[in-house]
Amino acid sequence: MTNPIKAIQTLYFETVAEMKKCTWPTRKELGRSTAVVLTSLAILTVMVMVFDWVSQGFVRLIAGM
Repeated sequence: MTNPIKAIQTLYFETVAEMKKCTWPTRKELGRSTAVVLTSLAILTVMVMVFDWVSQGFVRLIAGM
């Protein structure tokens, strides 16, 4: 069995090395990506609300309410 402290140290150094290889988005790219996500979320929310409203209407029609 290996030394757990040594294993944690190795994990830490490997993680730091991999993080240095990553390319991080610029503030502008991050803003655009956030806008796309929020817009998509808003559109999906409206679609679900419309589907729910239509489904509720059909159920009320079938149930005779």
